[in-house]
Amino acid sequence: MIAIIDYGMGNIHSVRKALESCGGKVKVAQEAKDIESAEKIVLPGVGAFGDAMAELEKRKLKGAILKSIKSQVPFLGICLGLQLLFARSEENRDVKGLGVFDGAVKRFPEKEDIKIPHIGWNQLKKNGNCLLLEGVEDNSYVYFCHSYYPKPKEKALIGASTNYGIDFPALVFKGSVFGVQFHPEKSQKVGLRILKNFVEM
Repeated sequence: MIAIIDYGMGNIHSVRKALESCGGKVKVAQEAKDIESAEKIVLPGVGAFGDAMAELEKRKLKGAILKSIKSQVPFLGICLGLQLLFARSEENRDVKGLGVFDGAVKRFPEKEDIKIPHIGWNQLKKNGNCLLLEGVEDNSYVYFCHSYYPKPKEKALIGASTNYGIDFPALVFKGSVFGVQFHPEKSQKVGLRILKNFVEM
C-alpha cells in the first residue's frame, strides 16, 4: 500500500490517479498510523515551506515520516514535498525542515530574462544511475511549477539536474528516499514512467 500524505498542502487527487494508473494501491494518509503501516510513502505539496512544516507538526505527522524513512520505507517527495526533506529554506529562514538531506532550499536569482516562478516544461539531465529514472531517456521533458530549488551539500545526492537560468537539482536521492522538484503526475508519459518505477520498487 502506498500512503499519500494529506496535510492540506497538496494536489492529492492528481497524484493518486497517476499512481493508480501505474498499478499502485493507494491510501490517503491523514494520521500517523497510516504512514507507519505503509509500504511506500509519497509526500506531495504546493505552498509555503513554513506553512507545510507547521501543518505536519500540528497533525503529528512529522515523527511518523522520519520513523518510516529511518526504517528505509521507499519515500518520494514531490515539489514542496522534496524541499521539506532539507534542513532549511530561504522562504522561511526560521523554520526547520525535516532534515533528511543536509543542505538548503534556495530561491531562484532575479534575472531579466527569467520569470519566477518557474512554470512549464524543461529537460532533465541525468546524473549517474537512479532507479527512479530507469527507462527515462536523458534530456526528457518534465513539468515544473516552483520558485525555490534544493541545494544539497552532497553533490552525490543529485540524480538529475535542469537548467533555468542556472543549473539546479531536479531530482535528489539517497538510499530509499527520493525527491523530485518537478511534478511527475503532470509530466505525461515520462512522469508516469517515473511513478511506475517508484510503485515497482
